[in-house]
Amino acid sequence: MHPITQVVRDIYRIFYDLGFNVADGPELEDEFHNFDALNVPKDHPARDMQDTFWIKAQSSKLKAQRSITDAEEKSLAKVLRTQTSSVQIRHLEKNKPPVRIIVPGKVFRNEATDATHEAQFYQMEALYVDKNVTLAHLKGTLEHMFKKLFGDDVVIRFRPSFFPFTEPSVEVDMQWKGKWLEMGGAGLVNPNVFKAVNLDPDKWQGFAFGFGLDRIAMLKFGIDDIRYIYNGDLRLINQF
Repeated sequence: MHPITQVVRDIYRIFYDLGFNVADGPELEDEFHNFDALNVPKDHPARDMQDTFWIKAQSSKLKAQRSITDAEEKSLAKVLRTQTSSVQIRHLEKNKPPVRIIVPGKVFRNEATDATHEAQFYQMEALYVDKNVTLAHLKGTLEHMFKKLFGDDVVIRFRPSFFPFTEPSVEVDMQWKGKWLEMGGAGLVNPNVFKAVNLDPDKWQGFAFGFGLDRIAMLKFGIDDIRYIYNGDLRLINQF
């Protein structure tokens, strides 16, 4: 079994016991679900071509048929999702709280490939929405997850950070072989995200977090180059 598949199944079991369901959504997204509803500003660098794969085939076809404005062309553009957080928006549009979901899936970033970075990789998001949700709920959930994945003696810490879709926001580090490793981002859901899906932020609170499944698999199974995970070499898979 592929190491990513093993990690995904382990996470399924961990969060199933906590009452979470699995949600999924399209890898080809629109700008609203990937950026706007997640409170990402119009001028945010993540929207630039340097970080995002934009698909404009539909607007190019229309341009050949008739003249369209730049605004119309932008509204028709699609993006290879840069995060699985877009699924959180789609789920909240159709499901009222309380909500407990995890969202494993492939995401895409327009960046150089090396031993620790790929243009495509797997991410796991979680969203918990209910009344009176605090950072204590977030930390307790993350400690439970990491202990199940890496053992009872694992230690995690929070560092202040910034993400448009959470407030407050934190980076989550795990102590590994005597040093701290950055594992992902987390925080309480920004009220603007609730407003984007017509939920009252005075009534509902929530936490969200996202982690790279590739990073977890590399640590768990001792893989030292992320490119091994995607090169299709059966010698890697046969070890598992």
